[in-house]
Amino acid sequence: MKNVDEMGLNTQLVHAGDFEDAFGSAVTPIYQTSTFSFRNAAHGADLFAGREKGFIYSRIGNPTIGALEDKLAVMESGFGAIACSSGMGAVSTVYLALLSKGDHIISSSAVYGPSRNIMENHFVRWGVESSYIDTSDLNLIRESIRPNTKVLYIESPANPTMSITDIKAASELAHQHGIIVVVDNTFSSPILQKPLDLGADVSLHSLTKYINGHADIVGGAVIAKTEEMYKKLRTIMVGFGFNMDPHQAYLVIRGAKTLALRVERAQQNAMKVAEFLEAHPKIAWVKYPGLKSHPQYEMAQQQMKGPGSMISFEMKGGYEAGIELMNNVHLVMLAVSLGGVESLIQHPASMTHAGVSDEGKKAAFITEGLVRVSVGIEDVEDVINDLKHALEQV
Repeated sequence: MKNVDEMGLNTQLVHAGDFEDAFGSAVTPIYQTSTFSFRNAAHGADLFAGREKGFIYSRIGNPTIGALEDKLAVMESGFGAIACSSGMGAVSTVYLALLSKGDHIISSSAVYGPSRNIMENHFVRWGVESSYIDTSDLNLIRESIRPNTKVLYIESPANPTMSITDIKAASELAHQHGIIVVVDNTFSSPILQKPLDLGADVSLHSLTKYINGHADIVGGAVIAKTEEMYKKLRTIMVGFGFNMDPHQAYLVIRGAKTLALRVERAQQNAMKVAEFLEAHPKIAWVKYPGLKSHPQYEMAQQQMKGPGSMISFEMKGGYEAGIELMNNVHLVMLAVSLGGVESLIQHPASMTHAGVSDEGKKAAFITEGLVRVSVGIEDVEDVINDLKHALEQV
């Protein structure tokens, strides 16, 4: 493997995790195998005992998956990364590893819908308590801490409201109370934000989004800051079978190599789209970290290396206007997910957050006319023209 830990980010994206195989492959091969043979009985015993490094079974470890994990660990400045079969596999790994009966978790209220749903509908059955608050308000975090609080779970920027939490300050506050800090870094990717460098203990991603970037796989990852945390998380991933497939890993490795280029182009487009939307008479407000009108604009400037390409805005006509807009886009694809080369649009109240209670949506500032756009790398004039035409039909 090339020693790229101290090299530039783009070099790391291309080369981190590389290893030499028997045939000198220029790219990481797909080791599409479920199991690995041992040289002899002693070799097998040494692998199971951890006395020798190697591979036993692909749920436990695989060369292709391991190459991706090494790349992710370098990208996020972590001790180690764990690749999972989906973003929710990554979320579940974190919840199961860090929470027990009687524990309490504080989470951003504007959080990926399924991340909240499994906590409120399933973990509650196992005695885990949860509080969903606006984590951009440090006083609310402080007021929500209980003696049994074990985890502070942050999405920043938050999904879908684009609210931004001060990760460094929130981590310092949490650590004063012995609380583990987890940050869902999907919206930013490691290109724009590195939570572990800001004080978080765990960073997680839906690899489906920016890091892969081509809408052709589903995957997730958890990156731990310390060896102790890494071992705790990996034990859960292996035991519960949240492992990634080697072919998935191969595609994510391929996608990650162009991550910086794609993020740069997409956020250039997003700035122009956000400015267009903010000036439109049928739109009440726009939330985009690159606009000075964003409530945490200054925090975004300090914490992030760029505003990204996710935009949320409120249609003045509410729910019906949001639906009408969805029905009139053509180039911008009406679909959930985000972070790919294509521009996507969705209406959270009727789609991704439809399962959240009215009270929960209100607390998370998910309004009836809220629309979320993931801006891609197309020619930005075409994206704006499509949105302009759709808005004219509302």
